[in-house]
Amino acid sequence: MSGAIVVGSVMLYTRIPSLTKYYMSELKLELTKLVTDMVPAVDDVMPELPSATGPAIESPKLPF
Repeated sequence: MSGAIVVGSVMLYTRIPSLTKYYMSELKLELTKLVTDMVPAVDDVMPELPSATGPAIESPKLPF
């Protein structure tokens, strides 16, 4: 029985990096989907650019 526990512990210990990498990639995917659904589309939020602009604004004159 103790041999089975040792073998099981070694197997689990050697699989920890791959399991961690798998679950982290799944977590990143889910978070990306969640944030994408929460944030509105940029095209809907951005105002239209003006077709023409006015003259340049002068900078203030310095007293010296």
